[in-house]
Amino acid sequence: MSQENPAIRLHDFHGGLVLAPHKAVSLEVPLASAGLAERVYVPIGQHQGQAGELLVAPGDRVLAGQALTASDDDFEVPAHAPCSGTVAGLCERPASHPPGSRRRCIEILADGRDEWVAPIPLSDWAQRRPAEIVDHLHAMGLVGLGGAMFPTAAKLRGPWGAIHTLILNGAECEPWISCDETLMRSRPEAVIRGGRILAAAVAAERVIIALEDDMEGLAATLGKAVAEQDSGPAMAIVEVPAVYPQGGERQLIETLTGLQVPSNGLPQDIGLLCHNVATAAAACDAVEHGRPLTERIVTVTGPGVQRPCNLRAAVGTPIAHLIAAAGGYREEVTRLVLGGPMSGTALASDEVIVTKGSHCVLALTDRELAPGPEPMPCINCGDCVAACPASLMPQLLFRALAADRHEQARELSLLECIECGCCADVCPSHIPLVDYYRHGKARLRLSDLDHRRAALARRRFEAREQRLTRQQAERKARRRARAERLQKTEVAQDEIQAAIARAKAKKRTGD
Repeated sequence: MSQENPAIRLHDFHGGLVLAPHKAVSLEVPLASAGLAERVYVPIGQHQGQAGELLVAPGDRVLAGQALTASDDDFEVPAHAPCSGTVAGLCERPASHPPGSRRRCIEILADGRDEWVAPIPLSDWAQRRPAEIVDHLHAMGLVGLGGAMFPTAAKLRGPWGAIHTLILNGAECEPWISCDETLMRSRPEAVIRGGRILAAAVAAERVIIALEDDMEGLAATLGKAVAEQDSGPAMAIVEVPAVYPQGGERQLIETLTGLQVPSNGLPQDIGLLCHNVATAAAACDAVEHGRPLTERIVTVTGPGVQRPCNLRAAVGTPIAHLIAAAGGYREEVTRLVLGGPMSGTALASDEVIVTKGSHCVLALTDRELAPGPEPMPCINCGDCVAACPASLMPQLLFRALAADRHEQARELSLLECIECGCCADVCPSHIPLVDYYRHGKARLRLSDLDHRRAALARRRFEAREQRLTRQQAERKARRRARAERLQKTEVAQDEIQAAIARAKAKKRTGD
């Protein structure tokens, strides 16, 4: 395999912020295992799609790697047991989003034996058809590990044209999170080989691996891994500026190519495909080693935890178990956040479980959460406009939403907001802009849902009216046909009676 080193000219995306990274504290210690909890709770639907068919029942003994659900739909991703043990049954566990919701899970009592099903690698994958690779990745339960958990098979296979470039996203732009950097340092070969596999799945000619320019020495580590590979598409390792939100898919694509993904479009529409580096490593495990996706690296960090670190954690592990593995809480811990401080989700408790998209658990204290000044009126300074990476007009969106003019906000491209938090971070009036946008987007989605339901109800009503009209016309036609038949029958009877009368008369005349 060749490492392509033509100078890839970098471009700037609009807006963004340079933030204090806070990553060194969790990178100081080597990657470790969180160990196995006594009970794990495997979510049935931990992806953007339905759950699929349940394959196990309470009392069943399962092996690590065994499929717990199954589906042939690319959007229904199978779940696999992360350990050997006994299925206790189905249960509900707290979910991170939306707040207060619960997630349906399969509860497994771990037996501590770590017994695995026989691995099912995809032999000679480089000579396989792309569809075979995609089918295998789907069967192994792959989803995007950057946080969104979009089904990998659905992202690889769709109604678009040829994909010429695969981008592996290692630009871990949000403060505190370092799981992807840890992965690239500890398993560079898996990232590279997984990149080859994903490229083969879409017949891409080139792979670009993007990482931030403050990840010291990592480009050389990955470059060495590329040089050791024997064949495959050309690979370029590119260091991009450490600017938030550089790791956003659209922002990274614009930085690397100068192209903008069309509004309401996908990167595939312009011949590009973007996957997280952890997804690439998981693809390597699935294809070359036959191991389904049952664990991931989670950054456990923040001022509220004793020993910040990166841990390999089984899917379904309670977050409380990860905190204990990191030395427990400090006394002053105030809040847990799943994700980073800019776009993460506050957790109601540490009973929430690790899913395939859980990349960071951030423990914060009162110092970081000290209440700021009260919001003041917008002074139209334009700082939010300059910071917005989606090139929106945040102050106009705020005014429209504050006045309950949601359709106007839609026209101002509210749904294009990526909720990165840059606008709120720079606002001198301390307006919680992202809260307005999230609420406004939720209102618009509910409105769209109501419109869809109303349209469906109208179609049903119209179909019912058409059916009733058709049935009434059919009944009239049947009555008319029956009357015509009766009339014909009466005429026929009259003719018969007349013929009989004529016959009798003729007989009498003859006599």
